[in-house]
Amino acid sequence: MIKILGIIMTVGGAIALILGVLSAFGSLALGAGQWPSIILGVVFFFAGISLIKYRKDTDQV
Repeated sequence: MIKILGIIMTVGGAIALILGVLSAFGSLALGAGQWPSIILGVVFFFAGISLIKYRKDTDQV
């Protein structure tokens, strides 16, 4: 369960990071949401990677 959440966070963060970087360098228009998209993309990407890397996958709550 934890690894699934980590994978979802990693993929979502990567998508937000790509959209933010494309918006910051001019090939995509996100308006004023480019810097929050970059920041949230980095946060979610690294949080997802750390969940995948350091947590054991158990079904216990």
